[in-house]
Amino acid sequence: MYLLRLALQSLANRRFSALLTVLAIALSVTLLLSVERVRTEARASFASTVSGTDLIVGARSGSVQLLLYSVFRIGNATNNIRWDSFEQISHQPKVKWAIPLSLGDSHRGFRVLGTNQAYFEHYRFGRDQALQLSEGQPFSDLYDAVLGADIARELGYQLGTELVLAHGAGAVSFVKHTDKPFHVVGILAKTGTPVDRTIHISLEGMEALHVDWQQGMPARGAGQVSAEQARQLDLTPNAITAFMLGLERRIDTFALQRQINEFSGEPLLAILPGVALQELWSLLSVAEKALLLVSVFVVLTGLVGMLTAILSGLNERRREMAVLRSVGARPLHIFSLLVLEAVSLTLAGIALGLALLYAGVAAARPWLEQQYGLFLPLAWPTPSELKLLGGILAASLLMGCIPAWRAYRQALLDGLSIRL
Repeated sequence: MYLLRLALQSLANRRFSALLTVLAIALSVTLLLSVERVRTEARASFASTVSGTDLIVGARSGSVQLLLYSVFRIGNATNNIRWDSFEQISHQPKVKWAIPLSLGDSHRGFRVLGTNQAYFEHYRFGRDQALQLSEGQPFSDLYDAVLGADIARELGYQLGTELVLAHGAGAVSFVKHTDKPFHVVGILAKTGTPVDRTIHISLEGMEALHVDWQQGMPARGAGQVSAEQARQLDLTPNAITAFMLGLERRIDTFALQRQINEFSGEPLLAILPGVALQELWSLLSVAEKALLLVSVFVVLTGLVGMLTAILSGLNERRREMAVLRSVGARPLHIFSLLVLEAVSLTLAGIALGLALLYAGVAAARPWLEQQYGLFLPLAWPTPSELKLLGGILAASLLMGCIPAWRAYRQALLDGLSIRL
């Protein structure tokens, strides 16, 4: 115990350099833990983009591509699915519910999704969380639209705002559906998922937009169908982009997946959302690991700075060591004293780093949640974070042995003699 007190008093005598060393270690620890926490929460948020859906079905392509356009609204489908195929599969006894998805149009760069009431009833994200409306109600009229939270905030749209949708998914489009404007009737609460950046309309509304289109172009003259004329038509869609399925029993998932993949009506692909999400995350994990590796090197730099500070101070402390040896301190005591100094500096750096981390999380948490839907909890360090902190402490212990071994080997006369 007296060695620890002696080490702390020795550090107190060199408080300026000791504080700088502690600050360097604290900043590197804060960076490392911040990266680890953001990485962990981003992965959890990514994995919970869609929840409670047993199968996602689309045209035959790749599982990641199907996941990207059906869940993340990125890219486009290679082909559509016939409406009768959707009805045939969704009416099977094993299927509890089905959500049709129809993509293709946009509004100022935000994707438009055509769906039905089952979307608001059965779609889940996070830990089985249902969609909630912060204002208004789900669409009921042909030209009603429900906005994601980000769209309403970024564009300043409110209930009653008129929307003109554009053909295609680009941010800039030269073909707009100006003859059939929509009105905002609902705004969804923030979910932290692609839903926040999606405009939801009915399948019939999506069909009404294109009812007078021929070969990918709007009709002209007498061929045009007005918004009111479209209400009188049968607007059952001929095709959709994809659909989600919830089953009565999870045990039937693989059997139905195989049945859909062998569907005789048209080539279809059914994927398990959890498996596809993990596959997609593995593609992104290279950047994640690179970021973590950079943080580890920053921590090592902080520890090397501590080692340099202790080693450079050894010459100035030759007399101190010699006095300790002259009053009975053994070489092992000198060794332990320097190791204790290194560990004390690291522990102080870890404590300050944790304090900075929690202060930063408390300050940035509302902004991160609002801007990116990323929730960072003010929780105790997780097991993985404790392992990292243990690794930092072990590394400092090993690095502390270097100056300790050098001091251990110094003779008593080394400190009492004058070097020129």
